[in-house]
Amino acid sequence: MKAWVLHGINELYLEDVPMPSPGTGEVLVEVKAAGICGSDIPRIYRTGAHTHPLIPGHEFSGRVVELGKEADRRWLGQRVGIFPLIPCRQCGPCRKRQYEMCRNYSYLGSRRDGGFAEYAVVPEWNLLPLPEQAGFEEAAMLEPMAVAVHAMRQMMPGLSLAVKDRHSEIIGVCGLGTIGLLLLMFLKGEGFEHVYGIGNKKIQKETALKLGLKKEEYCASKDQDPYEWLMERTDGAGVDLFFECVGRNETCSLAVKSAAPAGRVTLVGNPYSDMTLEKDIYWRILRNQVTVTGTWNSSFLHEPEDDWNYVLGQLAKGGISPESLISHRFSLENLEEGMRLMRDKTAGYVKIMGRMER
Repeated sequence: MKAWVLHGINELYLEDVPMPSPGTGEVLVEVKAAGICGSDIPRIYRTGAHTHPLIPGHEFSGRVVELGKEADRRWLGQRVGIFPLIPCRQCGPCRKRQYEMCRNYSYLGSRRDGGFAEYAVVPEWNLLPLPEQAGFEEAAMLEPMAVAVHAMRQMMPGLSLAVKDRHSEIIGVCGLGTIGLLLLMFLKGEGFEHVYGIGNKKIQKETALKLGLKKEEYCASKDQDPYEWLMERTDGAGVDLFFECVGRNETCSLAVKSAAPAGRVTLVGNPYSDMTLEKDIYWRILRNQVTVTGTWNSSFLHEPEDDWNYVLGQLAKGGISPESLISHRFSLENLEEGMRLMRDKTAGYVKIMGRMER
């Protein structure tokens, strides 16, 4: 089969490799669609992976075409989404079924072979059957969608805010890459009316408007100060909920400064460098009694209340349109063009998708 194989930093090649064989409790998935994640770019071009050689790609979907020993026959022929984290099942978080915080996990596409290939071996436990309403491209976006939902539900567990609060709560989302835009999509889908987005690219604004944000609810951070902009729109009160989806010192400071008294901040973005906390920001957390929380990955329990099934439920309702975030599509053979586009930023992009249909 053909696969993109990473042999070391900046050593990615399309190769003919042996067809993998599923082991006990595993299945072979014919990959139909695979998204390129922002985390794939440094892994491929700057830092390398945990092991080499490696087939990258953790956002993918497909159809089960072969079963390993002890795998349930019901999976054969099934269209599936794939949870990429493989928990150890033995550490403290795993015993509490908090698999996203596993201390000794493996991971498709970074610690073992993933989906930038014609076929991939996946543990049966990591499969999610797809409803008819979900296409393969949408299913390849289940992972980033679940990450966005996890952040949203961390801020408001069980989405327990009363309907009246959804009309009054003021929400800020800073950083409109894939996760930030998906957050906007789900917040709007849940009926929150006062949502402000802060981005720095033309394509981010265009996509945010497609997702239901109004022109006056979008701040172009290159043209105006986001803090002053938010203060003008909230009469100086600040926002009740702030999602920081960038991972820089200045945007973390912006999040705390912009939070209203008793406001809540969720840190979503992976850090670009060491993070520091200025004295003034620390004082604001204290004096405004701001709650600051982190979020990581997503919950996957094979149960209706987990993040992945929440996303599937929204897809079934038709209330979300993740495909509107796909800005570029490439075949498997041309997939590295998308990776280089993201690395070099030669054009505006949101979500870059590999289409593996044969």
